Amino acid sequence: MTVITTFKEKRREKQIKYERSVLRELSVQALKERVQQYFGSTRITSNVIMHAGVEEACYDVALEAYLLGAKFSKFGYYGEDMEKVRMRCFQEEKHLIDTLYNFLLYWGTGQEGAMSEALYYQCEQYVHVWWREGYEKGQMRHKLRLH
Repeated sequence: MTVITTFKEKRREKQIKYERSVLRELSVQALKERVQQYFGSTRITSNVIMHAGVEEACYDVALEAYLLGAKFSKFGYYGEDMEKVRMRCFQEEKHLIDTLYNFLLYWGTGQEGAMSEALYYQCEQYVHVWWREGYEKGQMRHKLRLH
């Protein structure tokens, strides 16, 4: 008797395997330092980051952006410019930025509303830095044929 698997299941298994291998190179310390660097040092968000749930949400968004960059790095490996690759995943990246921004506004103390444009740009930079790091790691994995 044989087990019948679908193409979707196989693709999902392969994706999970790749994501696990990429995430092995990422440290929890790097996540914590980057959250403190982007959100712990400014007057706008320093009081929001005190909540453990907010910090974990920042970690989640960072991991998703990192994996998104690693996933799309194959296009860069085949010769496409980084900005063109970034435009390929524009919607996904914008969703991550909006998610983090709205989460910080929701859990904020109310002071964030007046400085919402600056907070949005912080979220945008945070997501972009993690996307770029995942992109570079993914490209390196393709060059070493570890994909």
